[in-house]
Formats: sequence, structure tokens, C-alpha cells
Amino acid sequence: MRVTILQPSYLPWLGFFEQMSRSDKFVLLDDVQYTRRDWRNRNRIRVKEGWAWLTVPVLQKSKFSQSLLETRIDNSVAWRKKHLETLRLHYCKAPFFADYFPLCQQVYEKDWTYLLDLCLGTIELIKQGLGIETLILRSSELETSGEKTERLLSICRALQATHYLSGDAGSNYISETDFASQGIALEYQDYTHPVYSQRYPGFVSHLSAIDLLFNCGKESLNILQAQESAGCS
Repeated sequence: MRVTILQPSYLPWLGFFEQMSRSDKFVLLDDVQYTRRDWRNRNRIRVKEGWAWLTVPVLQKSKFSQSLLETRIDNSVAWRKKHLETLRLHYCKAPFFADYFPLCQQVYEKDWTYLLDLCLGTIELIKQGLGIETLILRSSELETSGEKTERLLSICRALQATHYLSGDAGSNYISETDFASQGIALEYQDYTHPVYSQRYPGFVSHLSAIDLLFNCGKESLNILQAQESAGCS
């Protein structure tokens, strides 16, 4: 039973879904503090000049300690229309635009109040497009406790994990001895970003995984997992 625990993000990158594809259960750590200028409310897409941000405006004035669960979207800004039109503009000539843009439309046509719900919507969009079947759970719906390593262990115990797959940055704060004492094997993701055909000349890495879907279609999951140069047409 391999478990991964990550904070939810808006239109996540390839590494997020590579971990998901390798896990039996994927837990979204949704009841933690909202972090500003992070990946919670923004991600990057490919444009002619290189890359550009898609950023969701959030209400956070005088709320520096708010949790991700509490974070509301600032809908006084026409961000949904802007994001959808930006995707249309830069991917309309991509090989698999017609296959995935309707899914994007379904997401952006909804009225979102909370950032978390939008993140979940974009995660499901890309998960569905990639064909990943891993079960997704939310930490706020599990009976767990503790901070940092103890919280991760508590989630792993609740899910009867035998293996915990962490991002490579986890080695900076995870106590390996604590995992070993619980009989849980600790693994770290060592992800080499694949190179694939993009809409514009040259290659830009670490974009939202929606870029891979628009360009490579049903081959996307194989490319995501291959971690090597790959063409798609």
C-alpha cells in the first residue's frame, strides 16, 4: 500500500501526477495554512515568448494565517474568462486541443467560491485526461493528528500504508527513523522531467500538465512516467 501526501495545487505540474500514478492512495493535504506566492493559486503554461502565469486572485487581506480550506477566490476579477481564453489562444493549434479543451470549459464555466474546490476541479480534469485511476482522499476528512512528520505518519497509519512516497524535498524535514519505527518504507521521488513536443519551438519544462495533454494526448501518461526524451504527434 503506497501512499503519497501532497498539498493541492492549481493545474499541477507533471511531477505531481507522476507521484499520483505510482501510488495506491493519494492524499491531498488540504487543511494546512495557505501559502502566498506559491503553487496553490497559480501555475505556468507555454506561450510563444516562453511561459506565462495563470494566477487565480484570492481574498487574503488581513488573513495571513488563513487555512487553504478558508481561502476564497476574488471573483470581482474576471479571471475565469481570462484563463480560458489564454488557453484557447496558445493551444488552439496544438494536436489534441479539441480533445481536452471541452474539459477545461467545464471547469471554467463553474462558479467557484473557494480556491481548494477549484484546485480539486483542475486536478480531476488532468487526472481524467491522463487516465490515472489512483484513489484521491483529503486529509481534512481523515481522523489524524500531529504536525510535520507525525501528521504524515498519522495519515499513513490511518490508510494502513506499507510505503510512503515523498517528494525529493521531503528529505529536508522528514524523520526517517520515525517512519522506520512504524514499519513504513520511506521512498523519495527522483523525477527527471521528460522532453516532449510543444506548440512553440524549443522546450520549456515544469509547466502545468495541461500542456502535456494538449500536445501529446493519450500518450501523455506514458511520457510522464518515462522520464526521458519523447516525441508525440
